[in-house]
Amino acid sequence: MAENRYLQFCPVSMAAEILCSRWTILLLRELIAGSTRFNDLRRGLPRMSPALLSKRLREMEVAGLVQRVAIGSKSDIQEYQLTAAGRDLKGLVETFGSWGQKWVESDATLRNLDVNLLMWDMRRNIRTDPMPRKRTNILFTYAELPPAQRKWWLLVEPGEDVDLCLIDPGFDVDLYVNIDLETMTRIWLGYEKVSMAKKQGRLHITGNHVIERAIEQWLGLSPFAKVQKIVA
Repeated sequence: MAENRYLQFCPVSMAAEILCSRWTILLLRELIAGSTRFNDLRRGLPRMSPALLSKRLREMEVAGLVQRVAIGSKSDIQEYQLTAAGRDLKGLVETFGSWGQKWVESDATLRNLDVNLLMWDMRRNIRTDPMPRKRTNILFTYAELPPAQRKWWLLVEPGEDVDLCLIDPGFDVDLYVNIDLETMTRIWLGYEKVSMAKKQGRLHITGNHVIERAIEQWLGLSPFAKVQKIVA
């Protein structure tokens, strides 16, 4: 699977041949987080080309980490599901993330801002329980970004997965969140609190006061936000 083979019998070497190709660990991250469709995997890996994504998925299938499963009666619609061997890598991926959160400098992390990945990650970690028991439409605006990346709508429906839209879905907005991308990323990674960003004027929220007051409950954070950072 890996382009460079080590030709050693050591289990670390054999595992590295399968797992250490570029993007493979990040692809595993997306599959472990619950993405199974090709387009959803692309949204979680916006800088990965479709051709390379297809190649890595084929390699992972050959290695026994994923399997393709037809959805319903339409055999042309498929999901990529982790096998037992793939699911067994969950702890390894979590350890990678925890190590990065703990030891990689904050400034180095924040040089790699990516609104597509941030909003996709936020979408799947929204906690719906604190939300009203009706459709809730939340608009995030990043004024400094180009128009095509500036506005992001999160649609929260009771009992449904949260939907992320780059085009206005046409529903009344319940909450407007105006923020810059670095501040939102810092909040998401657990580097700072919502309350501090609001106090310093880098975060402005208007709309439904109940939803606004509960933002730190429903927003959720990166799964690694609670890891204590050693290198600031």
